[in-house]
Amino acid sequence: MADRLYLYDTTLRDGQQTQGVQFSTAEKARIAEALDALGLDYIEGGWPGANPTDSAFFDTAPATRATMTAFGMTKRAGRSAENDDVLAAVLNAGTPAVCLVGKTHDFHVTEALGITLDENLESIRASVAHCVARGREALFDAEHFFDGYTANPAYALQCLRAAHDAGARWVVLCDTNGGTLPDEIGRITAEVIAAGIPGDRLGIHTHDDTGTAVAGSLAAVMAGARQIQGTLNGLGERCGNANLTTLIPTLMLKAPYAARFETGISPEALHDLTRVSRMLDDILNRVPMRQAPYVGASAFAHKAGLHASAILKNPATYEHIDPALVGNARIIPMSNQAGQSNLRRRLAEAGLDVPRDHPALPAILEEIKAREDQGYSYDTAQASFELLARRALGEMPRFFEVKRYKVTVERRKNKYDRMVSLSEAVVVVKIGDEKMLSVSESMDEQGTDRGPVNALSKALAKDLGPYQRYIDDIRLVDFKVRITQGGTEAVTRVIIDSEDGAGRRWSTVGVSANIVDASFEALLDAVMWKLVRDGAPPA
Repeated sequence: MADRLYLYDTTLRDGQQTQGVQFSTAEKARIAEALDALGLDYIEGGWPGANPTDSAFFDTAPATRATMTAFGMTKRAGRSAENDDVLAAVLNAGTPAVCLVGKTHDFHVTEALGITLDENLESIRASVAHCVARGREALFDAEHFFDGYTANPAYALQCLRAAHDAGARWVVLCDTNGGTLPDEIGRITAEVIAAGIPGDRLGIHTHDDTGTAVAGSLAAVMAGARQIQGTLNGLGERCGNANLTTLIPTLMLKAPYAARFETGISPEALHDLTRVSRMLDDILNRVPMRQAPYVGASAFAHKAGLHASAILKNPATYEHIDPALVGNARIIPMSNQAGQSNLRRRLAEAGLDVPRDHPALPAILEEIKAREDQGYSYDTAQASFELLARRALGEMPRFFEVKRYKVTVERRKNKYDRMVSLSEAVVVVKIGDEKMLSVSESMDEQGTDRGPVNALSKALAKDLGPYQRYIDDIRLVDFKVRITQGGTEAVTRVIIDSEDGAGRRWSTVGVSANIVDASFEALLDAVMWKLVRDGAPPA
């Protein structure tokens, strides 16, 4: 029978220690519900008493199948476990499990805590025993364990035994500084088990400071550890924690793990992994990392023509798993490396069924290569590629024509006698025989200027007559600028990500020596693509 692995998520605690990350109580509840739906065994909700948000979360935490866990630290020296207010706050959270962090590196005991090695052992023993006596499942996070074991293996093992013998359900080996490499983690984990701590009571907690947190966790599992701690999307202090969105599918889909181990996550739940990963990025207002294993937008993107041609014949030629297993999708992007296999596949995805011998195909490829040489990038801007192809194929409806546009940026004093910026844009379009002029400022409700591109976007979308109802729900969600050449010959590339009320998201590109012109080109493509996809009638 396969060995059971237990997955412990610390996104809401260790993940919240990521620079720039701060969850609200409502966001923590939403993330906890998503983690529970995935099938995680433990959800560490935070450190009660450490901040108001964590305390409020435990007061209103959602009911979960997963074991909700409160995090804290072992009692302080010089007081009893019963009279330690920090330990009391952890227990008062009312969770069925508590995870206590304690020192296992003699250097940290004497230097950071300023106590004797024996006093630290007693703090570990008494704290764990107190939690167990209160009817809680106790976990002990052995902080700096691998560094401590390297420096003083006898003492580091004494710390583990103190927690284990006091009744800890899990003793978790922590690579707190993230500097221990996978082979060392595997060797030391095996030695810990040989020294008397059973593998089915042993966990692993790694950080990614050497880029090997996932590999280190897998090494510990192969050595006998049966609990893995990590975070969604690899959030965590400094370089982050072991990434559960990478670990989970690896354990479930890859040899030898899939045959030797089982988790509490079902294949159906695994299909939701990409959505949950992107939900977390949405909460954090971050752009998802395209190159993320399994769940990234580029994880199954095939750019080279040779690759795309083979993929069309058999996806296994260049894919290690079926992307659908983790809720992701295959992408055949267009670029200057593309061949006709990429092109026809992408055209088919756009609803354009083009015969293999269509005379426009070579011309489209040549235009893509020429424009990318000018600075365009159709690798990511798929909507702009589709519009380019439609024009070449004669299948681009004529909706409206931009006759002119103008942007002004002015500095002037406001009513508080402070100098402020004001951007204003004018856009003139022709729809059929009628010209329409729109003027817009970029000032928001707080009186802050949002810049010339914002003013242009608002002016373009302000009044498009019969097409207005198609574009009212467009929202600009990301704006990326890159200078593709330096010096006086600088060329600016702008890529804009847009989204509509139906949840569709698309990318467009513009290139010019003038950033405003590049931005307007990308904005115009975003509007045109929406009109095409929504079936708006030609003017």
